[in-house]
Amino acid sequence: MRSVWALAARAALCLLAFSTASFAGEPKQGGILRMYHRDSPANASILEGATYSVNVPFMGVFNNLVIYDQHMAQNSPDSIRPELAESWTWSGDYKKLTFKLRQSVKWHDGKPFTSADVKCSFDLLMGKSQQKLRQNPRKTWYSEVNDVTPNGDFEVSFDLKRPQPSLLAMLASGYTPVYPCHVSPAEMRTHPIGTGPFKFVEFKANESIKLVRNPDYWKKGLPYLDGIEYTIITNRSTAILAFVAGKFDMTFPTHITIPLLKDIKSQAPNAVCVVEPTNVSTNIIVNSTAPPFDNIDIRRAMALALDRKAFVNILFEGQADIGGTMLPPPQGIWGMPKDRLETIPGYGPDVNANRDEAKKLMQKAGYGPDKHLAVKVSTRNLAEYRDPAVILIDQLKSIYIDGELDVVETANWFPKVARKDYMLGLNLTGNAVDDPDQSFYENYSCGSERNYTNYCNKEIEKLFDLQSQETDVNKRKQLVWDIDKKLQEDVARPIIFHARAGTCWQPYVKGVTIMSNSSYNGFRYEDVWLDK
Repeated sequence: MRSVWALAARAALCLLAFSTASFAGEPKQGGILRMYHRDSPANASILEGATYSVNVPFMGVFNNLVIYDQHMAQNSPDSIRPELAESWTWSGDYKKLTFKLRQSVKWHDGKPFTSADVKCSFDLLMGKSQQKLRQNPRKTWYSEVNDVTPNGDFEVSFDLKRPQPSLLAMLASGYTPVYPCHVSPAEMRTHPIGTGPFKFVEFKANESIKLVRNPDYWKKGLPYLDGIEYTIITNRSTAILAFVAGKFDMTFPTHITIPLLKDIKSQAPNAVCVVEPTNVSTNIIVNSTAPPFDNIDIRRAMALALDRKAFVNILFEGQADIGGTMLPPPQGIWGMPKDRLETIPGYGPDVNANRDEAKKLMQKAGYGPDKHLAVKVSTRNLAEYRDPAVILIDQLKSIYIDGELDVVETANWFPKVARKDYMLGLNLTGNAVDDPDQSFYENYSCGSERNYTNYCNKEIEKLFDLQSQETDVNKRKQLVWDIDKKLQEDVARPIIFHARAGTCWQPYVKGVTIMSNSSYNGFRYEDVWLDK
C-alpha cells in the first residue's frame, strides 16, 4: 500500500492561509480585510465557475478534502495537505483512493459534515445526481471515477476505472470545495453554505461581496480576521487609485500589470508588491466547426502571424513567458523546454518569414491584398482581455484578416463561448492545477464544456490517457511534451503567452504569499491578519 498520512496537528493548524510571509510578532485577532474585486461574478457557486473571479471571494467559505499548502509558493504533489480529510491512502494499483474524514466539523448552518456530503458533491460534479449544476466546466476531471463510496460517516473512497495519480492534485484545487448535501445547487449560487473560515453575508451584484468570521471554525483560533469585504470596481485604474489612497488593504490578486506596478510603487512606496506567473495563458479560440475557421489553412496562417515577443514587450515590458499549453519552466513543472518549443511552426524567431508563409496559406484559401477576411474578435470586457485583443487585431492585418473588436460582459462571456456563439476570440485560460490531466482533458478533450474550439482528435485523447496513467514523472514529462507540441501544430488553441502579474498589499497586512504556478488555489485567507 502507498499511504500518505496526516501531518501532525501543529502543522495542520498553520496551513491554509491565503499565503505566508515572515510574521512580525504574534498574529492579531480582528479587523476587516478590504479588497476591491475586478468584476461582478455571475454567481457565488465555485463548482459552476470558470473564472477565479468566483474563487477569490468565495474560497474562504469552503474547505476541500485536501488542499495545496497555502504557505508554499509552488504547488506540487509534495505540497498537498489534509483538510476535511485527515489522511488518504492509495491502493497499490492506483485505482482506489480512500480518505479518512475529520470528525466534529459543522456546516455554517450547524448541520454535521459527513461522508454523505462528499458523495453528494462529486455525484453532482460527475452528473450522477438528480440535481444538476447549471454549468459544469470541470466534469472531465472526474471522467475516470467510477463511483464515490462512503464507508460509514467518516470514510470515503474514490473508485477509478484506471490508474490516475493526478486525481489527488485536482482534489487539492481551489475549484474543488465540498458542498453540503442538504443545500441545493440553486441556493449555493445565491447563499453558499460551507465549512470554511468565513461565512457568507451578502453579494450585491456590481456592488460588493461580504464575508464574516466563522466563530465555530474547526481550526480553533482561526481565522484572525473578523471579516472580508470586496468592493466591485471594474475600472482597474480607478481601483488602483483607491488602493494608493488607502481605501483598500489589498489589490485584487494577480491583477496589476507591470507598468501599473511602477505607478503603485511610486505613489505608495511602502506597499508590498510581488510579481508571479499566474498559470493563465492568453490564447486564441476559434469556432473550428463553422466557416471560415473550419479551414485548417486559415487557422495555421493565423498562428503563424503571431509576434509573441511583441505582446510580451508591449503588455509586460518583457516580463511574461512564451510557451505551449503547459506553464513554462522553472515555475511550471510540465512545460516544454525552449529548444523543443522553437521547433513548432510560428514559435521560431523570424516573424517575417512566418508571416510570408501565413500569406501563402491565406492566398490558398482565397484571400489576399484585394480580398480581406472580415471577422469579429470576441473577448471579455476586462482590460487583461481587451488589451491583447487589440494587439491581435493589429497583427492579423498583416495577413489579410480585418478584425472588429466584440466586447462581452463577464456574466455572458463563458456561456457564449461554451455554446460556440463566436467566430474568433481572444481568451484567457486559467489552469487551476499545474498538471497535464487538468489542462488536456478540460480544454482539449472531445465534448468537454471548456473545449471552446470544438477541437477533437481521438488519437491525441489516447495519448492523454497514456500520460495520465504514467507514474514515472520523467517518462510522463516526455509524453506531455509530445502532446503539447502536437496541440500547437494542430492549432487547437494557439497560445500567445503566459502572463505574469502583480499583487500589492498595505504593509500592515501580514501572512501573504502569492502562488507561482496556479493563482487559483490560494484564497483561504484564514491566517491573514492586520497589524494595526
